[in-house]
Amino acid sequence: MSNFWIILSHTYLSKLKTKSFIITTLITCLIVAGLTNMSKIMDFFDKEDSGKKIAVIDETGELFHPLNEQFVINKSDIQLESFNGSEAAAEVTVKADRYDGILILSFNQDQLPAAVFKARSIADSSLSDELQQSIQQLKTQLAASKINLSQEQLSKLYEPVSFSKVALEENAKTEEELNQARGLVYVLLFIIYFAVLMYANMIAMEVATEKSSRVMEILISSVAPVKQMFAKILGIALLSLTQMGVILLVGYYFVKSNLESMQGGFFEFFGFNDIPISTIIYALVFLLLGYFLYATLAAFLGSLVSRIEDVQQMIMPMTMLVMAGFFIAMFGLGQPDTPFITIASYIPFFTPMLMFMRVGMLTLPVWEPLLGIAILILTIVILAIFGAKVYKGGVLMYGKSNSFKDIKKALQLTKNE
Repeated sequence: MSNFWIILSHTYLSKLKTKSFIITTLITCLIVAGLTNMSKIMDFFDKEDSGKKIAVIDETGELFHPLNEQFVINKSDIQLESFNGSEAAAEVTVKADRYDGILILSFNQDQLPAAVFKARSIADSSLSDELQQSIQQLKTQLAASKINLSQEQLSKLYEPVSFSKVALEENAKTEEELNQARGLVYVLLFIIYFAVLMYANMIAMEVATEKSSRVMEILISSVAPVKQMFAKILGIALLSLTQMGVILLVGYYFVKSNLESMQGGFFEFFGFNDIPISTIIYALVFLLLGYFLYATLAAFLGSLVSRIEDVQQMIMPMTMLVMAGFFIAMFGLGQPDTPFITIASYIPFFTPMLMFMRVGMLTLPVWEPLLGIAILILTIVILAIFGAKVYKGGVLMYGKSNSFKDIKKALQLTKNE
C-alpha cells in the first residue's frame, strides 16, 4: 500500500510544481480578481472618459433645445453642442477629434424629426443607439402633440402591460427565484464543464507521458497497474482541489472586500446575493462524481496510446460526451422540465451537468437527485473495474494506436498474465 501513496504523492507534487499549473492558476486568479473588482475597474475608466461631444446641425431651428433637454434630464454622458457652420466644416472637426460625431436634424415630409449621424467610425453602436432612442422619444412627443394627446395619455399608452406568471405546483419556484437560479446554475455549469474536461485530460496525458518515456516498465515491476491508475486519479483530484481551493480563496477575499459595490446588478442577476447551501452541496457532489467518472475513463484510454500525440485522438469521444452534456444543459436552462432533459439527466455521462441543472432550476423530490447520484456511483464502480482491466493490459502495449480496437488487445493481455 505504501507504493500507492508514493505514486499518489509523486503525481500530485510533480504536477503542482510545473510551470503550466502555476501559470494557469495565477491567470485564473487574476481573472477572478478582475471579475470581482469589475465595478471599480469600470468606475476608473469612466473617470478617464469625459463623455462624448456631438456637434448638432439643426436644419429646423426647433429640435436642438428639446433634444438637449432630454439628455440633461437623463444625466447622459453625451454632450450636445449646436454647430453653426456647414456640414463639411463639421466633418473636418470630427476628423480633427474635436467632436465624436455630427448629428444633422431635419423634418421629414410629415413634419416629424429625422436625423443623420456621422462619425469617424460607427462601430460604437451604444452612442448611435442612445441618440436614436432620444430622437424617437422626441418624435413621439411631437406626434402626440399633433393629435392633441396629453402627456398623461401618452404615458398610459406606452405603459407596459401587467403580466405575471404563477406556478400552480406546490413548492414551485417563483419567476424571481428561477431567474436567480438560472444565472447561478449557468456559472456553476461552466465550472463543472471546464474542471472535468481539464483534469480528465491531464490524467490521460500523465499516463501517456510515462509510457512514452518507458517509465511505465519500471513502475509495473514494483506496483500493480490498478494501483497506479487509482493513485494517479486521486493525485490529480487532489491537484484540482488545490487549484480550485486557491481560486475560491482569492474570489472569497475580493468578494468580501467589494461586498458593498457588488449589491444588485450583475451579482443580483446571477443569484450571488443569496446562494442556497443545497445548491452548493449538489454542485460539489456532481463535480466530484463527474470528475471520477471521466477521470477513470481518461486513465484507461490514456493507457492505450504510446505517444503523447495520440492522446487527443483517443480521448476525443470522451471530450464529445462532456461537450454534449454541457450543451444539452445550456438548452435545458430555458426548458428544464421537458421529458428529453428529464430522461437525459439519468444517462450517466450526462448526469453530472443535467441533474445538477434540474436540481438548481426545479423543486425536485429528494429521490431524483439521489437516484442520479446512485447511478453515477454505480457507473464509476463498473467503469473502474472494466477500466482497471484495460489499464493493466494497456500499459504493456507499445506501438501505434489503432483506436478502440486496442481495448480488446489490452483485455487479452490482462487475461494472459
